Amino acid sequence: MLGIQVSPLEEFRYHSKEENLCLEFYIKRDDLIHPIVSGNKWRKLKYSIAKAEQNKNEAILTFGGALSNHLVATAAACKEVGLKSIGYVRGEELNEHSNPTLQQCAELGMELHFITREEYNLKNEKFYTDELHIEHPNVYIVPEGGANYYGIIGCSEIIGELPEDVSDIFVSAGTGTTAAGLLMGSRAHQTIHIVSALKGEWMEEEVKKLLMYSLFDEEAVDELMQRAHFIYDAHCGGYAKTNPELIEFIQKVYQQTGVKLDPVYTGKSMLWIKHNWKQCSPTGRLVFLHTGGVQGATFMQEKLAVNLYPES
Repeated sequence: MLGIQVSPLEEFRYHSKEENLCLEFYIKRDDLIHPIVSGNKWRKLKYSIAKAEQNKNEAILTFGGALSNHLVATAAACKEVGLKSIGYVRGEELNEHSNPTLQQCAELGMELHFITREEYNLKNEKFYTDELHIEHPNVYIVPEGGANYYGIIGCSEIIGELPEDVSDIFVSAGTGTTAAGLLMGSRAHQTIHIVSALKGEWMEEEVKKLLMYSLFDEEAVDELMQRAHFIYDAHCGGYAKTNPELIEFIQKVYQQTGVKLDPVYTGKSMLWIKHNWKQCSPTGRLVFLHTGGVQGATFMQEKLAVNLYPES
């Protein structure tokens, strides 16, 4: 099994004298699970990898964009367990030298295929995956971001690692898989605050679809969705967009606490908590789930022309 079994739960304290603000809550350090396959990537991949090994598949085939943490995590995980990895990358103009993310995928042994955005949009269509199985016999196909039943089950286990007095859990969301898993494992008194990293208010529908895919029970899904709070105003202009306030906040958090946040997911979620701290009034313990992503943040520093972790 990849990585450690249970990530630590730590107290988190951040203060700002200028803003007369002191944030105090708990942080679930899934970013410490594995040096590369960290955070929700490990949670979402571990059972798919186990399934591929059980099936005696030779490789895992998956999908991602040019800066996909999921692709790097899949390449690293497969190398560690002795499986081949195949990545279908959005963007036919790209190659394995286009950026550090793709370079690392190649260095980890991933076989990369660069396809048009139109073809990439077919990735969830059965006829397309059937064609991939013909082209790549004996592969196990994992959806983009690990968004399958096994990914949801892996993420649902997080709840069992938390104390029962946890009432509120904040999580960054891209595909919604981690959020769906948290809801599936959640207790009746808990609220899962799902912070979308993308523009648009479609995350609720996506999470509901993932739960229906796993449970096939509309009444049960509706009950779980009552525990969800969707946050759509934390994206700082759009997916992977940044602003000076976000960058400065990430740097200050690191300097004060040693916790590395990334500017795509966790940094924005925690910045939202900071902006809305007076409205965050949990009935019990509040936990921020650190979903990893620091690998991608390291690569983004060159693009942003800034050192996110100034003491590193």
